[in-house]
Amino acid sequence: MHITSQQAEEQAVLHLAYAVCAAARTAPKACGIDHQGETMTRQELIGFCLSFPGAYEDYPYDSIGKPGTVAVMRHSANKKSFAAVYERNGRLCVTLKYDPLAADFLRQTYRDVEAQKMPAWNFVYVGGDVPEEELQRMIGNSYDLIKPKQKGRGQT
Repeated sequence: MHITSQQAEEQAVLHLAYAVCAAARTAPKACGIDHQGETMTRQELIGFCLSFPGAYEDYPYDSIGKPGTVAVMRHSANKKSFAAVYERNGRLCVTLKYDPLAADFLRQTYRDVEAQKMPAWNFVYVGGDVPEEELQRMIGNSYDLIKPKQKGRGQT
C-alpha cells in the first residue's frame, strides 16, 4: 500500500498533536482532537502510542504497509513492547500489557477486552464498549509497565 505525501503529512500532524497532548499529560480531546463519536483509526491509535517518550513503531512480523500488518509499539531504551496494533476477527485490536489481576478485572468489566494466552496481556477491541479515554489510559498503563526504571541514588 502506497501512502501519498498528503497522507504522510496528515499522519505527521496527527502524531505531533498526540505528542503535544502526551507532553501535557491530557487526553487528546482536551487538546482539541474530537472524533465526534467516531472510533480511533489504526493510524490514530499508532500515533497515540508514538506520543509516549521513547516509543517507536516496529514491524517484526510483516512488511510495513502490507494489509493486516502488526504494528508493535516499543520503548527505544529497552526494546520492550507495550502495544501491538492489528486486526483480529475483522476488527481493529490492540494488545496491551497489564498487571494480571487488573487484566482480569478489565476482562470482567468490558465485553471488548479478552484474555490472551499470557495472563498479563489483554486483547482490546477498538470502537466497542471500552471508552476512548479508558483505552488511552490502558495504553499509558501498559507503557508505564515496560518503560525503563529510574535508578535510585547510589545505584549504577
